[in-house]
Amino acid sequence: MSIFSRRQTTASAPAPAVGTGTAVAEATPWGVALDPALRALTGRWTIDRPHSRIGFSVRHAMVTTVRGAFADYDSRLYFDGARPSESRAELVIRVASVDTGVEQRDAHLVGPDFFDARRYPEMTFRSTSTVHEGGESFRMTGDLTIRNVTRPVDLQLDYLGSVVDPFGYERAGFDGTTTIDRTEWGLVYNQRLKAGGSMVSEKVRLQFDISAVRSTV
Repeated sequence: MSIFSRRQTTASAPAPAVGTGTAVAEATPWGVALDPALRALTGRWTIDRPHSRIGFSVRHAMVTTVRGAFADYDSRLYFDGARPSESRAELVIRVASVDTGVEQRDAHLVGPDFFDARRYPEMTFRSTSTVHEGGESFRMTGDLTIRNVTRPVDLQLDYLGSVVDPFGYERAGFDGTTTIDRTEWGLVYNQRLKAGGSMVSEKVRLQFDISAVRSTV
C-alpha cells in the first residue's frame, strides 16, 4: 500500500524538514493538487508487522461483530510522491496465521469451510492503480486473490503522518478499509437462523492499520 501526503509529526529524534520553500503544488491528471512535501516520501517501504494490523470484522448471528487479524505476511510497497499513479503495493498473507482470539474458531477458519489453508496457504493483494482523491485521501485498486479466485477491490486509504522514530527509522502511517462479499471468493459456508438471517455475514470489512518503514535496499 502506498504511503502518502503532507503531514509530518515529530518524535524523540526530530524528523528532517520536508516540503519547505516556495514550490508550487502540482496537479494530478484528475485536477487534485499535490503537496510538494509528498516528494520526500518517494521510495520503497515495508510494513512493520509488530506495529501494524491487517485484520477483518464480520457480523456473527446478526447481533455482534467478530474481529480477527493475520500475523504472518510479506509486503512490498513503493510510493511515488510526484506521481501517485505510479505507486504500487503487494501483500502476501499466510492464512494459517489468522487469529480471532478463539482457538476453535481459528481452526474452523483455516479448514475447508473457509480458507482451506492446506490447499490455498496464501491470499494476495496486488495493486493495479492509485488515485489521489484530495487531502490525505487516496484510492488504491488492486486484485485480491483468495482460494485461487481473483477479483478487483478498491481500498480507501487515509494518510496519518510521517516521523523519524528514536531509532532513526523513517515511518509513515495510514489506515485502509474496504468491504467485500466473501461468497465472491468461494467462502460460502453458513448456517441459517430460525428467525431469519445467517450465522456469519457475507459482508466482511477488511482493515489495514499500517506503520511502514522506509527500506534501505
